[in-house]
Amino acid sequence: MKTNTKILVALLLLCVSSIINAQSIKITGVITDPANDPIIGCTISEKGTNNQTMSDIDGNYSITVQANSTIVFSYIGYVSKEIKVKIPENINITLEEDSHMLSETVVIGFNYVKKKDVTSAMSTSSGRRQKAGKSKPSAPQKPSISISQSDMKSTLEYNKKNKNEEYGAYVENSFKSPLDEALSTLSIDVDAASYTNFRRYVNQGEFPPKDAIRVEEFINYFKYKNDEPTTKDPVKVTTEVGQCPWNEQHRLVRIGVKARETEKENLPPSNLVFLIDVSGSMAGATRLDLVKKSMNLLVNNLRNTDRVAIVVYASEVGEKLASTPGSEKQKIKEVIDGLVASGSTNGAGGIQKAYEIAEKNFIKGGNNRIILCTDGDFNVGVSSNEGLQELIEKKRKSGIFLSILGYGMGNYKDAKMQILAEKGNGNASYIDNMQEANRVLVQEFSGTLFAVAKDVKLQIEFNPAQVQAYRLIGYESRILNKEDFNDDTKDAGEMGVGQTVTALYEVIPVGVKTNKLPKVDKLKYQKAAKSNENIILTDSPELLTVKLRYKEPDKDNSVNMELPVLDNKKNDVSSDMHFASAVAMFAQLIKDSDYKGDATYDKVISLAKSGLENDQEGYKAEFIRLIEVTKNLK
Repeated sequence: MKTNTKILVALLLLCVSSIINAQSIKITGVITDPANDPIIGCTISEKGTNNQTMSDIDGNYSITVQANSTIVFSYIGYVSKEIKVKIPENINITLEEDSHMLSETVVIGFNYVKKKDVTSAMSTSSGRRQKAGKSKPSAPQKPSISISQSDMKSTLEYNKKNKNEEYGAYVENSFKSPLDEALSTLSIDVDAASYTNFRRYVNQGEFPPKDAIRVEEFINYFKYKNDEPTTKDPVKVTTEVGQCPWNEQHRLVRIGVKARETEKENLPPSNLVFLIDVSGSMAGATRLDLVKKSMNLLVNNLRNTDRVAIVVYASEVGEKLASTPGSEKQKIKEVIDGLVASGSTNGAGGIQKAYEIAEKNFIKGGNNRIILCTDGDFNVGVSSNEGLQELIEKKRKSGIFLSILGYGMGNYKDAKMQILAEKGNGNASYIDNMQEANRVLVQEFSGTLFAVAKDVKLQIEFNPAQVQAYRLIGYESRILNKEDFNDDTKDAGEMGVGQTVTALYEVIPVGVKTNKLPKVDKLKYQKAAKSNENIILTDSPELLTVKLRYKEPDKDNSVNMELPVLDNKKNDVSSDMHFASAVAMFAQLIKDSDYKGDATYDKVISLAKSGLENDQEGYKAEFIRLIEVTKNLK
């Protein structure tokens, strides 16, 4: 009897132990350096898995792991720590500086190499972190992601020989009088590739070409707390008006659009085609190697109901993996990991093949999307911007969306990427490191891949009784004709689950003296039909009216929304308004805009710091560090 009791107790203990071992537990805490400053962007990972997170602006972290697992805390320039956890608890970590690594490394973006392997033009890490909120300039912060020194050295050598990047050229928007043009019409833009591309340049100690700076993509890289949709409409418009920080006599209008949030498990099944450039120009750590790591992050997030096919293109085009359910993650990863780069670039052929496969496996009512990973260097088949635009415009009618992930340094064809994204009912991101891949493909997975509204257009009507002149900041490539707003055949931008879009207008109120409006000679054969005495102005106190049109992803007819906007003449604006205007001011400053006014780096830093709310991931704090580095480079 005693023996049976002992066996029963042992079995019970074994069951309890198994339950504990399989239990998910939540670990929280704060990560600091020896000076007790918070470490922003420290990687916290569950050892042996792909489960990881990063510390926020205050060094706080939270991660759910399996009991009895080991958590690894790592940050370049510091000695990593490993801690085994058994129960939910709060674990505060102080990371010690790695003096050997700090003396031997030079920071380049989010990678590192030995000092002897790079030129003297690169910025050397100081080995110290600066506490968030302090204003003194600092060296680039130590990153959390690294690649091998040999890979980075070969990439640097490749870049010296291949500085052949291409960017579209756009004329900056000027001030317009509402007496002449009362309507401003544009397609929304959720892309953020320009900002990450700029970050890559600065972290290399360089400045990008002016044409590489698209102001709206800087602004829309960051998250803002716009109001959630509360009606059947999948999007909602919010507005606010305040003082323009680079010209205090002017007003600044922020128009925000927020797409509805949807839980991942409630999203429709996906039919995805990974279209991967494996041509010779994609060889290297920041190209195909980074593509493979990025795609594996995405595979980890697939559900059993999702499907993936893989198409590759170089000199030839081929289907590497037939459409495969998301439950077979290992099979998908093995194909991705086996890819190698060589040959020329038949991008158009790859695009045609990808659409063919996506159409073959089309899921009615699902998310049908191609994810193109490339540096944009097409040199076989259709390769001109115009030819690619025509190809994509034909294919988008199939109901298949297109997402562009740009990679590479030195040979990046930004102009082609923008055309593919704009004309293919999709979005574009530039992946400069694994942290950005994690943001786009994990943290913002739903917004990147699942559209809730397509052909989203804005049209703003300005009241000439209140507005002397207005200027749209950025969006030069997204301007539409006024008649395009009501034309449902005209293509416009898409919004994914939970995404936000911001448009800023600089407004010169009536009565403010200005030389911003161009002077035109009087007409010889016409009387001034548009002079004030021939136009009857209303007595409306409204500054402007915002109109928005959108279509549901599977519909062809648009829905119209309208919102009037008043100006209380005050400056009681949100922290988001402060931050968005700081980003706009910075982008205009580095672009050397004709409309930058009295913008300075110090003014940008001060304004950005007043808008640091809602920055759990630390991207806004990183932006302030980039400003400081940029200022020092200048």
